[in-house]
Amino acid sequence: MKKNAIVGQSGGPTSVINASLYGVVYEALNREDVIGTIYGMINGIEGFLNENMMDMKPLEVNGELELIKTTPGSYLGSCRYKLPEDLTDAVYPQLFEKFEKYNIGYFFYIGGNDSMDTVSKLSRYAETVNSEIRFIGIPKTIDNDLVLTDHTPGFGSAAKYVASTVREIAIDASVYDNKKSVTIVEIMGRHAGWLAAASVLARKFEGDNPVLIYLPEVAFDQEQFLADVQKAFEHTSNLVVCISEGINDGNGKFVCELASDVGVDTFGHKMLTGSGKYLENLVKDRLGVKVRSIELNVNQRCSSAMLSATDEKEAIASGSFGVQTALKGTTGMMIAFHRTDDADYHITYAPEDVNLICNQEKTVPLDWITGNGSDIGQQFIDYAQPLIQGSVKVPEEGGLPKFAYRKCNCSEPSKIS
Repeated sequence: MKKNAIVGQSGGPTSVINASLYGVVYEALNREDVIGTIYGMINGIEGFLNENMMDMKPLEVNGELELIKTTPGSYLGSCRYKLPEDLTDAVYPQLFEKFEKYNIGYFFYIGGNDSMDTVSKLSRYAETVNSEIRFIGIPKTIDNDLVLTDHTPGFGSAAKYVASTVREIAIDASVYDNKKSVTIVEIMGRHAGWLAAASVLARKFEGDNPVLIYLPEVAFDQEQFLADVQKAFEHTSNLVVCISEGINDGNGKFVCELASDVGVDTFGHKMLTGSGKYLENLVKDRLGVKVRSIELNVNQRCSSAMLSATDEKEAIASGSFGVQTALKGTTGMMIAFHRTDDADYHITYAPEDVNLICNQEKTVPLDWITGNGSDIGQQFIDYAQPLIQGSVKVPEEGGLPKFAYRKCNCSEPSKIS
């Protein structure tokens, strides 16, 4: 008897999370010999609890599935729902009753660290009740902080956006060259500075902007920062500084917390913003030069204008490989990327134990950070350059990007027979 499959998206979106969704759905639809219906969870596992679902097959018929590939955001909607640590909690049998109701045999969850936590808990609970459902995680995060994988889908496109935007900002900042100025660019990254490090790719020559780059992996000292700025003025009058939103004093205090209190999300993560503005005021008060701060914010993850062709290709492939892996009987795994030692860039896909991935964090290696914590070395450049290669033509309509939109009204549970 055929089993049905279900796929969901969770956590913060990326510009290629829907490419991964495309990979899962396309592969599943082409395995009709063993897979029946492919369902999409509306707003992740939280939506599934309310039986908010949709049949993905009509998207192939009406051409929407192809459009999904270049649509940013989460087509199915997202959530930040944390499953209980206690596997005896009542929510687990409730979920598995719904899996049985819809004859689910394959579960695919596209997301980052917290999403892999969901896959881990569901697969571990499945083992306790002898369930044969296969649970597979498809990686996603612009933060690039998942362990046991070379990189994650979403990072390449976000890195390309950051580097391209910082290069544009640097050119704009150089228009007036007669007075000292500082432009501080705040980039996403709580504990891992992969995205801020990508700003180094904006440089056109040695000594070019951004001259200073600060990551959360190295303790941030305000006095040293001011000294770095003063020294940089000796050769660059219009200075661009890039920082991770999560720069901190090394003892758990984020710079943004010096400006105001910060809240937390449902997973207990501090909601960071304002580091750039704090440093803007610091430079203005202490150095008395013209200064401005720019927060790239969600643009890093929602832009389709600078999609990396490599990133999109790998996102699709990871979704497809996830289905192939589940059909082999594998469960409790995340699809990881392994970079080969070839001279030319090449990766392979392999399942890795999701229990070893969730609740872990991969940070930028300290030996890739140079300049006493204010610069990025060649090792990172060599690592990141292949991931931003190639451009993707986004369909247009009326001169603007044409995106896929989920048209169903999901305020009420979907009625799926």
